[in-house]
Amino acid sequence: MTARKPITLVRIDASARSEGSFSRHLADATEMAWQEAHPEGVVVHRDLALEPIPHIHKLTIQGYYTPAAAMTPELRAATALSDSLIAEIKGAHTILISSPIYNFSLPSSLKAWIDQIVRIGHTFAYEDGEFSGLVVGPRAVLALSYGADGYQGPLARMDHLRPYLSALLSFVGIVDVQVLSVEATTGDSATAQAALDAATAQARTLFNAAPTTHAAQIRIAGELA
Repeated sequence: MTARKPITLVRIDASARSEGSFSRHLADATEMAWQEAHPEGVVVHRDLALEPIPHIHKLTIQGYYTPAAAMTPELRAATALSDSLIAEIKGAHTILISSPIYNFSLPSSLKAWIDQIVRIGHTFAYEDGEFSGLVVGPRAVLALSYGADGYQGPLARMDHLRPYLSALLSFVGIVDVQVLSVEATTGDSATAQAALDAATAQARTLFNAAPTTHAAQIRIAGELA
């Protein structure tokens, strides 16, 4: 009998800070809640600060639009990382993306990952004048942090993080997207901590309760980065 493949949480961390990061702290709480709900699961962790994903180049783009039968060894090498990253998210039970907002948008490290996984014929299709997503199995959780307050109020029009990521995930087929966020992280410490505590409490409710045995941890070494 073939062993059943374990379910996976694919975690993507984009903050440049390994310590003192609000988005990473929120992702930690989310990961723990997922592990408690899925003790048999496996966590695949990509830290984009420690192991950056390279930006796409001209051969990558050429490979994206080359039919499979016409792919050369050079083009296959140029798209190998994309193949690997896409396989991770397609096989995931949950995709957890943690990110701060930098200058009203997402970190460039996260954009580099996105450009590797948004790929015609693999994560989205275009037929008869319409787009459709091809990543239809996973759910997603966004763990976001904002230095200022008001991104759900006066600064909403300047938020190019939450709307962009939500729309992008929907575009590739992931429609179950939940958002956790903490604002005013550069304000006074008491206010920032209270916001983080509230978001962390919300993270703990995302998944059904289950035994507290923790899932295995896997670090991906960016083998083609």
